[in-house]
Amino acid sequence: MNWWKRLKSNNLARTGALILLIFYLAVLAAEFVAPYDPYESQLDGALLPPTQIYWRNQEGQFIGPHVYPTTQGPVDLQTGDRKLIVDRSQPSPLRLFVQGSEYRLFQIKLPLPTQFSLTNPKFEDVEILSGIPARLRLFGTTGPARFNLLGTDEQARDQFSRLVFGGRISLSIGLVGIAVSFPLGMLIGGISGYYGGWMDTILMRLVEVLMTIPSIYLLVALAAVLPPGLSSAQRFLLIILITSFIRWAGLARVIRGEVLSIKEREFVQAARAMGGRSLYIITRHVLPQTATYIIIAATLSIPEFIVAESVLSLIGLGIQQPDPSWGNMLSLATNASILVLQPWLIWPPAILIILTVLAFNLLGDGLRDALDPRSLQR
Repeated sequence: MNWWKRLKSNNLARTGALILLIFYLAVLAAEFVAPYDPYESQLDGALLPPTQIYWRNQEGQFIGPHVYPTTQGPVDLQTGDRKLIVDRSQPSPLRLFVQGSEYRLFQIKLPLPTQFSLTNPKFEDVEILSGIPARLRLFGTTGPARFNLLGTDEQARDQFSRLVFGGRISLSIGLVGIAVSFPLGMLIGGISGYYGGWMDTILMRLVEVLMTIPSIYLLVALAAVLPPGLSSAQRFLLIILITSFIRWAGLARVIRGEVLSIKEREFVQAARAMGGRSLYIITRHVLPQTATYIIIAATLSIPEFIVAESVLSLIGLGIQQPDPSWGNMLSLATNASILVLQPWLIWPPAILIILTVLAFNLLGDGLRDALDPRSLQR
């Protein structure tokens, strides 16, 4: 277990792993972490800035952290500005672990295809886990005021709640993507390298054709021809299928090169001499020897899926409103007035995407150093 000790001693890798752990735990328990329903609008609460926290009431008495009901006032006809209306008569204390609206924790619904084609796909939402009924929230207020940690969007929805729920799509698309593309790339690369000959030639030419396709243009082209009536869950599944279709080729080429050397080793020759079937030898003896590269490649490939989803959602071809994702929340950056007047709508999703990609890269670099055979021999 020298590699594990080396990984734990790598401060950058530990930092990346800690960031990812926090992010995935938060989105897994999004109903508990988010103070409000991400689809719920509050009255006269569009484009509110982050709620200001007060410590003293109007009389100057210290009563602890609290907020006041805040709404948007009428538009000033002369200046065009809108002033915030703060009701200082109703202080609402901020607390951890407060009771809120009822929800079901760990409830997951996935779209399963009942009929699939690019022009007319049909899906059925299937409930995977029924969820645990609960009302407890990580933080919130105990009064009439709402605590919008990161402000509200143009539809008066809590930005922090949408950010947490949006992370479910942006963070899971990478995991599901490699779960689809990596087995395909490993199997094609393993078969190509093990058998060689005409099979190797055909499979590698197919891989080279796929690798020449510009991924972002293919994603935009395929997403643009999809029917407009697809739900976000359906688009999520199709984005994964499209991105996985073009991501496995590079992995297959590398696996093929490793298998060419592994298949000549003594344990593979012994398995072949004992009458082992080719597919069994590939999956049982050859491919496990590439596990080091697979683990490293997986951690470095997940950010590519996250960025692909973000780019598609940013240009309006990915997850659609009102369903949140970090990409479509970042799409507001195309509006110059939002950048100037409501920057709190832009920087949180941008920072989270940057941190996630950076964390995966740090973890991948740490794994590469820890699993390097030359390092393990020291």
